[in-house]
Amino acid sequence: MKTKTPPAFPRAADRPFWKTAGLEQMSPEQWESLCDGCGRCCLQKFKDGKTGKVTYTWVACHLLDVQACRCSAYGSRTTRVPDCLVLTPEQIPRLRWLPRTCAYRRLSEGKDLHAWHPLVSGDPESVHRAGISVRGKALSETDVHPEDVDFYAIGYRI
Repeated sequence: MKTKTPPAFPRAADRPFWKTAGLEQMSPEQWESLCDGCGRCCLQKFKDGKTGKVTYTWVACHLLDVQACRCSAYGSRTTRVPDCLVLTPEQIPRLRWLPRTCAYRRLSEGKDLHAWHPLVSGDPESVHRAGISVRGKALSETDVHPEDVDFYAIGYRI
């Protein structure tokens, strides 16, 4: 009777970087590549002062290219939008408003990337085909009167 040989454990070189390195150990290039290009973090949000509950809207920062789901001025975004947040590994566990699908949040919580994530699928369009991105849903804040932003509140957690 033949016995099956158990599969060898993959060596670190055979595994993707996000499975072998913690967020704080990643190179700047690896860190940046975790962004799936969904654009959800660039949506305007309201935080209830009493409950702490965060409500997203479909209104995006004026720098977000809502078709490409990428910042149109990424290198200078914090100068042009002073409250734009630069994510760091230390902040991720505290940023409960990050979407549940966010790679930074998922890895921080010990979860793997979704199959539609471009690093897994090998296709930057997979996030859009999966319906995760804001493409076709978001409006630029330049197209919405500031007093009307709350009319674009999303009724569910993204």
